[in-house]
Amino acid sequence: MKSIGLGAVFLAVSLSCVRSQVTVEVVQDQQEFLQGESLPVAVRITNRSGQALRLGAEEDWLTFEVENRDGRVVAKTGDAPVAGEFVLESSKVATKRVDLEPYFSLNEPGRYLVRATVRIKSWDRELTSAPLGFNVMEGAKLCELEVGLPPSAGSTNSLPEVRRYILQQANYLKTQLRLYLRVTDAYGKVFRVFPIGPMVSFGRPEPQVDKLSNLHVLYQNGASSFNYTVFNPEGELLTRQTYDYASSRPRLRGNDDGTISVVGGVRRVTVNDVPPAKPQPAPTTPAKEVKPAKG
Repeated sequence: MKSIGLGAVFLAVSLSCVRSQVTVEVVQDQQEFLQGESLPVAVRITNRSGQALRLGAEEDWLTFEVENRDGRVVAKTGDAPVAGEFVLESSKVATKRVDLEPYFSLNEPGRYLVRATVRIKSWDRELTSAPLGFNVMEGAKLCELEVGLPPSAGSTNSLPEVRRYILQQANYLKTQLRLYLRVTDAYGKVFRVFPIGPMVSFGRPEPQVDKLSNLHVLYQNGASSFNYTVFNPEGELLTRQTYDYASSRPRLRGNDDGTISVVGGVRRVTVNDVPPAKPQPAPTTPAKEVKPAKG
């Protein structure tokens, strides 16, 4: 019995030493997400073992577990892709970034905890991070637009594929109202949930669809500033610009050729523009005429 007890103590001390030599931490840039929004996490692995670690050769070297507020494990829909071998030298830190949303059934709003486990095959050890909490929010629908997609090249006059653009608002951290775009098909399959940005409570978004079925959204995000964004039917951001209320309020206008443009207001170039604004050339100073000296 004594030998068993000593063995258990030795194993506990050994595992404690391993954990102190190599640490695993899960971090996130934000703590609240709308249902269906990308859920990026970063796993930081710190190596203080005095030897290089070879990681990533096996598909299960890094795994994740998510549980809800009741402690029940959330069902997986697949395994996050983490393969890719690398060497982590001693005294170095490696970071692996993964989007967990496609691989867990986070269908209910509420509080969740995520843990990451790193398996070191050469040591026959597994190291698990401390749990990190995050919230899944349920947004309020502001409006919904259903559109058909333009036919692809060479296609016949078949029934068009349907997209639904759904604008939602959610109260981020109970301090900031945010506008989101949810793109689905006719049956509710979600293609993407995109956080468009902060918005003011007293302004309603102005959405319009152009001839290519792209969604244009203009909404107020400040006392006198407006955000203008354009998305394609896959939910990909094509354009982001900022306009200020000057002598008139910016608004969307449909043109005769099926395009949509912003009229009124004054555009303000920012570092968040998509695509990035081209730098303006510096003004040139005309060369001064040199007159010959009088003899």
